[in-house]
Amino acid sequence: MQSNQVTDLQYLINSNPSNFPSHFGLANNHMVTNAIYQFQIPPQVQEFNPKSTSFSSNSTSDEAEEQISIINERKQRRMISNRESARRSRMRKQKHLDELWSQVVWLRNENHQLIDKLNHVSESHDRAVQENAQLKEETLELRQMISGMQISSPYPSLRELEDDS
Repeated sequence: MQSNQVTDLQYLINSNPSNFPSHFGLANNHMVTNAIYQFQIPPQVQEFNPKSTSFSSNSTSDEAEEQISIINERKQRRMISNRESARRSRMRKQKHLDELWSQVVWLRNENHQLIDKLNHVSESHDRAVQENAQLKEETLELRQMISGMQISSPYPSLRELEDDS
C-alpha cells in the first residue's frame, strides 16, 4: 500500500477545529473521535483550505439565499393554497347547511299539511261513524214500527213486505 492511499474512512476538515461540534472531540493529534467513530486524518487532508476551492463563498451564499427564497416561495404558495382550500371547504359546509335548513323548512311544511289532512280525514271519519250510528238507530225504529203495524194490521200484504226485505 502506498503512503498516499487512505487506510481508514476520512473526512476533510478545516484547519480550525473550532468549526466542529464539541461532541466530535477534535484533538490536536488530528484524531476525530465520536462515541462510535474514531478517524485518523492524514496530513494531506489536514491541510485542506476551503478558500482554495473553486467555489467562492459569495456564490455559495447566493445559492443558499436562492434556495431559501425558493423554500419561502413554496411555503407562501402552500399557505395560500391551504387558505383557498379552507375557504372552499367553508363554502361547501355553508352550502350544505343551507340545503339542510331548506330541507327542514320543506319537511315541516309537508308535516303540517299531512297533519291537516289527517285531522280532516279523522273529522270525516267521526262524522261518518255518527251518521252510521244514527242511521242504524233509525233503521231499528222503522223496523219496530213495521213490526208493530203488522201485528195490529188486518191486511196480509204488509207481512209480505217484511219477508221481502
